[in-house]
Amino acid sequence: MVTTTRDLSRAPFLVAARGGRPDRLPVWFMRQAGRSLPEYRAIREGVPMLKACFDPEMLAEITIQPVRRHGVDAAVLFSDIVVPLYAAGVDLDIVPGTGPVVAAPVRSADAVAALPRLEAEQVRPVADGVRLLVERLGDTPLIGFAGAPFTLASYLIEGGPSRNHEHTKALMHGAPELWHALAGRLAETALTFLRVQIDAGVNAVQLFDSWAGALSEREYREFVLPHSTAVLSGLADAGVPRIHFGVGTGELLPAMREAGADVVGVDWRIPLDEAVRRLTAHGEAPPVVQGNLDPALLGAPWPVLEAEVRRVAAEGRAAAGHIFNLGHGVPPDTDPEVLTRVVELVHGLEV
Repeated sequence: MVTTTRDLSRAPFLVAARGGRPDRLPVWFMRQAGRSLPEYRAIREGVPMLKACFDPEMLAEITIQPVRRHGVDAAVLFSDIVVPLYAAGVDLDIVPGTGPVVAAPVRSADAVAALPRLEAEQVRPVADGVRLLVERLGDTPLIGFAGAPFTLASYLIEGGPSRNHEHTKALMHGAPELWHALAGRLAETALTFLRVQIDAGVNAVQLFDSWAGALSEREYREFVLPHSTAVLSGLADAGVPRIHFGVGTGELLPAMREAGADVVGVDWRIPLDEAVRRLTAHGEAPPVVQGNLDPALLGAPWPVLEAEVRRVAAEGRAAAGHIFNLGHGVPPDTDPEVLTRVVELVHGLEV
């Protein structure tokens, strides 16, 4: 149970996420609690990623660091999309410089049947970390997250990160019943993990489908949409905004919105006003969008970066609401002072 009640009714991030008009344009950054911060590198020194994700004090401190340093409008839980798989008992590790690596790829009916189910108690340390954050974040909302079924399945099937997802697509098309069994199991895992975070006190959730951009719209609708819908619709009664984000998903945006998101995340490949046009092409009400500054531009000269920030904010006014963010995560070599300066700029722009 949540032990601390916070009045966040005027928090700009939550007002915008619900389609309202906030006092200022809200901003947070994906992967903001990460390798770009020296204080993060100091606390993580010698501590494996997965161990850090299950240490409530450490994950709470890492989560709050960018709020303390940058003044962003939301904290995002320090975790990883494979955390629920690891907690359930899948043999995997997060290898520095590579990413999640699975000991035994899942490519058969027996392997799918043997996948362990996630129980809420297995991610109790994450819930404990959320409760610490609820007590410490003051008037800053907390975003929880999980990996979407397709992206989790890709890691399991490929055995790790993949450029082209050959094994995943081969299984998807060659054994569709097996694919849907796997994706359905992973939808349950993601939903359980998000429910734990919500029950502990997060104020919004984001479903990351990092690799969905590798799919055609037809593939997405047939093989992915039903399972992402199961996760997002399963949270419809939770009372928190639901954000859906993927990389390279400009052609998939309408389908991703259909999955049940309140906010659609947009990467940097298409302008936000074009994303809004695509999302309303069939007469729907304008959506709330999140994004979409190209992360690479954080290393550009300030006049260039400032112009791009202003352009993104202007294009975002086409939506029912806009949460300023990057089009993907903060690069690890980013100067933290640049991020702070971007936050200050965004806060001074017209909503």
